[in-house]
Amino acid sequence: MVGVYGLDGEKVSDAALPSVFETGVRRDLIKRAVISLQTHRLQAYGPSWMAGKDTSAFSYGPGRGLARLPRVTGGGPARGRGAIVPYAVGGRRAHPPVPERVLSKKLNKKERLLATASAVAATADKEIVESRGHRVDGVSEFPVVVVDGFESLNKTKDVSLALAKLGCSSDLERAKSKSIRSGKGTKRGRKYKRKKSVLIVVSSDASLSKAAGNISGVDVTSVKNLNAAHLAPGANPARLTVYTESALKELEMRFSEAI
Repeated sequence: MVGVYGLDGEKVSDAALPSVFETGVRRDLIKRAVISLQTHRLQAYGPSWMAGKDTSAFSYGPGRGLARLPRVTGGGPARGRGAIVPYAVGGRRAHPPVPERVLSKKLNKKERLLATASAVAATADKEIVESRGHRVDGVSEFPVVVVDGFESLNKTKDVSLALAKLGCSSDLERAKSKSIRSGKGTKRGRKYKRKKSVLIVVSSDASLSKAAGNISGVDVTSVKNLNAAHLAPGANPARLTVYTESALKELEMRFSEAI
């Protein structure tokens, strides 16, 4: 049994905990599932087919006492210099990346389902949740279950207040900070690194998703769309997760095959 809490943070009833929370925490499967989901977002890439070959250079062939590599024609400082071939300065690459390469990694259906079930079970373990970096001193019970009225909230301030009443205020404050990413990602639309905070799992996310979308680090998803990447960002399991009472019942139906 697990306690069901109201929007004021007070316990209102008890609910049966689905058997999916008895699944063992398989970090290896969770990592494979998250990596598989990440690779599905990758785009094909490769150089231009003329890269390194857009030049007037050609080979003189044998009989001149010179190497046969293509040489630049005309005048100027580049005259007679090698080009095109991979070992020449400015030449093509020998084995460049090709757009035909399959970047996505596949995962068996049963493994993917078990990985998600394992990630769900990890959210009920306070020690693993804390080890991930979440601040959960104010949280009374794991997993965190709230009444269905939480799904109908349509104001950001109401969602923030309800999460604070549930003991998540410290973690929400932690997620407000951001840092500048090191490396080339800063030039590719990924300048800042932001922390992940509360994940809200609902039966239907019509109004709540918009209201909670303005809170830094908070994500909303339905049981139907729930996957390992939601529950274990960066392949690190046990994200601080809040379930609604209806979502808790739907979990049993979805993961009955994985148990």
